[in-house]
Amino acid sequence: MTESASPPIAILGGTGPAGMGLALRWARAGETIIIGSRDAQRAQEAADKIKQRAGNHVRVSGMENAAVCAAADTLVLTVPFEGQATLLKQLKPAIRGGSMLIDATVALAAGVGGRASRTLGVWQGSAAQQAAELVPKGVSVAAAFHNLSADLLNGDEALDCDIIVCSDDVNAVQLTRTLAAKIPGVRAIDGGKLENARILEQITALLIGLNVRHKGHGGIRITGLPPQAYE
Repeated sequence: MTESASPPIAILGGTGPAGMGLALRWARAGETIIIGSRDAQRAQEAADKIKQRAGNHVRVSGMENAAVCAAADTLVLTVPFEGQATLLKQLKPAIRGGSMLIDATVALAAGVGGRASRTLGVWQGSAAQQAAELVPKGVSVAAAFHNLSADLLNGDEALDCDIIVCSDDVNAVQLTRTLAAKIPGVRAIDGGKLENARILEQITALLIGLNVRHKGHGGIRITGLPPQAYE
């Protein structure tokens, strides 16, 4: 009997370092991945690179962003902040009702020519909250994966990092935590409502500053919680 494919995970902005790293890790874990890009050929080239790394048996393909949204109910957004709003406005007609969007966007000053060690003020409170205003009604948004090093994601070793998931939808939190657990060395913790994403984004800016200063790939670990918090 042929093994049935898992529901696809669509990565918007999947040709960048963070998107490629998540695609690689999830492909290795047996997930079905669709990499999205403004250019369908570039997306397919990225998918081919993943297959070169993970093996031709993995289920990875590439499409133009709108086609990706029409093909999947789980969307992961890994684009720079300056492109987030424009992209979501363009894709709004293509995003299916009932989809879940996992947003890893951080409103870094570097995105508009400033320093990466601080965040920009976002009227909605955070990049994730901005995304929630831009997606179609009925689409759930979770903020997560901000603090994973793209360099380490694109490597072969287990990571040493926790991620915090913020969302107003308990199902989106559970889905995101399940996907996080498929990345070796990563634990995912429920961080409460989506409004807490503003804190996650500030932590990301702090980590970037630390990593630049100390020439590392530091993440975060949350200690002292009961075991079920990490499950």
